[in-house]
Amino acid sequence: MNEKKVSVLEGFKTFLMRGNVIDLAVAVVIGAAFTQIVNSVVKGVISPLVGAFGTKDLTKYTYCLKSPCVTDPKTGEATSGIPIMWGSVLSATLTFLITATVVYFLMVLPMAKYLARRADREAAKEGAKEVVELTELEILKEIRDALVAQRGSGRDQ
Repeated sequence: MNEKKVSVLEGFKTFLMRGNVIDLAVAVVIGAAFTQIVNSVVKGVISPLVGAFGTKDLTKYTYCLKSPCVTDPKTGEATSGIPIMWGSVLSATLTFLITATVVYFLMVLPMAKYLARRADREAAKEGAKEVVELTELEILKEIRDALVAQRGSGRDQ
């Protein structure tokens, strides 16, 4: 039973020491910080721009399913009616789209281009190695043919 505990702990240690776990943890922390930046851009820039046509707070955009919608000013909860808060959905959608756009154009696209260039360089190196190997093989064949020719000419005399 003690060996099983040791092997489980060893397996856990091996799992934690993989590079993937550390990379994932860093990505989560950076993603959380980046989300705060995007949220502040939506609240500080996008919402006021949308507010030029209505209210500055997107969460104020609501629709009442069963009229009249009355909310408690202290808690913000509906006391009557069924409010549909489509402004919150709009705000979250804008936040998502901005985040996805920035991640794609600043991280995914440049990394894809970098990896494609790297793959092209590797393919070119492999192609050059094949040419060199073929050239070396041809040279060795010529040397062999020359040695065979020398042996043949030595026997004729």
